[in-house]
Formats: sequence, structure tokens, C-alpha cells
Amino acid sequence: MKTDPETFIRSNTSPMTPPHVPEIRLHLASEAHELWLKTEDELAEIGLPPPFWAFAWAGGQGLARYILDHPDIVSGKRVVDFASGSGLVAIAARMAGASEVLAADIDPWTETAVLLNAGLNGVDLGFTGANLIGSAVDQDVLLAGDVFYDRDFAAVLVPWLERVAADGVTVLVGDPGRAYLPKDCLDACAVYEVPVTRALEDSEVKKTTVWRFR
Repeated sequence: MKTDPETFIRSNTSPMTPPHVPEIRLHLASEAHELWLKTEDELAEIGLPPPFWAFAWAGGQGLARYILDHPDIVSGKRVVDFASGSGLVAIAARMAGASEVLAADIDPWTETAVLLNAGLNGVDLGFTGANLIGSAVDQDVLLAGDVFYDRDFAAVLVPWLERVAADGVTVLVGDPGRAYLPKDCLDACAVYEVPVTRALEDSEVKKTTVWRFR
């Protein structure tokens, strides 16, 4: 890692509230397109993967909103936030009363972003950089925002989440209509209209659904 993550994050983001979850503050990129292009151009130089942690994606905003509005889902329970990114959903779960929350993401920069954002909101989160896919889940609830954007990723993710749900874990996902969402094994819980960044999406508002794996 050639660049200090905390220095980079503080220099390229500002504390903001995601439009659909104003209760939470995150270090977010104010100029999404500029930061994304910087990442593409300078990736080899600074060793930075695409900064998914710098944006409040629609799936995560919808899922975080649902958790805050239905705290009984996580209250007093152990939660894992898979592919955590900024930590938005993990923070929402902790604020809604989860007894412990583990943010999980394989991007090594995400740990710094998650811990900085947890500090902004005065909550404690655990973090793991391990790839959880295929592993048994020890928590009561698994949350995942905006994870069905890639065919190959979905092909390994869906069977795992089905097994996790079959083991009795509550599995909730937030999705704004990504191409590889496995609707045939999901039940819809709520639908939201989530404001997003046009620089990264094809519209300014994304219809986002929270689903539960059967």
C-alpha cells in the first residue's frame, strides 16, 4: 500500500449525510466522478482499488433505511455486513440496537473508511478483511447492500447466501435493480426511491428494494 489510507480518505472526502439516511454521517466523495477518474488514472501509482467506500450506493442506503425503520430485525442480535464498503449498513445496524456488528470487506482500504465512519457516528464496529463466501456464518443476521452487479460474483454469492439462510440466519439484501439479482429466491420487504450520484448511476433516483432470502 503506497499511500496512507487515512490521509487519502480525509483529503478526498468530506463528512456528509447520505440523502436517504440523514441520521448517519460518512466520509464521502463530493465529486464522485473526479475521484473515480483519479482512481482509474492513478491506480498503479498509489495502489488504490476502485473506492466503493467513498460513495453511498443505492442498495446500501435502502437497506440502512429499512434497518433503522425496523430495528427489531437486528436489536440485540449479532450482525455481519457483507461487502461493507463505507460501513453505512453496519453503522445503521449498530444504531438500531444490534449487540455487535462485524463489517466485512476484502478491499484493504475499506477497514480505514469503516472505522473512520464508525467514529463519526459514535458506534463500535468490528472488521474483517477475510473473504467470507463459502464460510459458515456465526451471526444471527447477514446484511448486504448492492452486491449483484457482476455475473461471476453473483454466481458464487447466491448459492452461499441460500445456504446461510437455510442455516437459520436472516439474510437481507438491498438492490437497485442490478442485472444479476436472484429474484426467484427472494421475498420483497420494502421499496424506496433513493437519490444517487448521476456520475456513477444512470439516473438521479434509483428504485431500491430490500429483499429477504427465503
